[in-house]
Amino acid sequence: MEDFEFSRLIYLGLLLVAVGAWVFVENRQSLGKTVQQLAVWAFIFLGVIAGYGLWGDIRQTLQPQQSVMSETGRVVVPRSADGHYYLTLQVDGADIHFLVDTGASEVVLTERDARRAGIDPDKLAYLGRARTANGEVRTASVRVGEISLGNIRDENLRVWVNEGELDSSLLGMGYLQRWSSIEIRDGALVLTR
Repeated sequence: MEDFEFSRLIYLGLLLVAVGAWVFVENRQSLGKTVQQLAVWAFIFLGVIAGYGLWGDIRQTLQPQQSVMSETGRVVVPRSADGHYYLTLQVDGADIHFLVDTGASEVVLTERDARRAGIDPDKLAYLGRARTANGEVRTASVRVGEISLGNIRDENLRVWVNEGELDSSLLGMGYLQRWSSIEIRDGALVLTR
C-alpha cells in the first residue's frame, strides 16, 4: 500500500471514530435505539454493496436469451442492454458467442474462439488484411466443417481468424446472407430461413 493510500485510510478511520463518538454522546440516553438504528444502516449499506457486486450476474440472469424455432426456421434475438444483438452458435461443436455485425463482411473469430473450435491460430497464415475501428489487422482464412444454430446447419463455411485484439467474434454478412429475411422488430432481431 502506498503512503498516500495508508494516510488516507488513517484519516477515514479517525473521521469514523469521531462521528461514532459524537453519535454515542448525543444519544447516550437512548443507546439501545441508537444501536438498533446503526445496525439497520449497516445492513442497508451491506445490501447496497452486495447488490452492486452482484449486478452483472443479476443482469445476465434477467436478460432475455435467443430463441430458436427450428420447425419454422426462425430465430429471435433480443436486443442486449448495450444495444447490440448477440447470438451463440456452434462452430465445429464449440459454443461461440457472436456479436451480430451487419457492417462486417465475413464471419470473424477471435483467436480464443478459434482455439475453442479446434483451430490452432499459431499455425495459420495471416495473409489477409481488414480495416477495423482499431485500425488495420491481419486475418487468416480457414474453413470450418459446420456452423449450427439449433437444428439449422451450414456446412463447409469460410471464416476469418482475426490476429488483432477483438472483444467478441463477429457474425457478419457472409453468414447473415444465408437467411431469407433479416428484420429488426419490437427490440429484437428476427432471422428467418
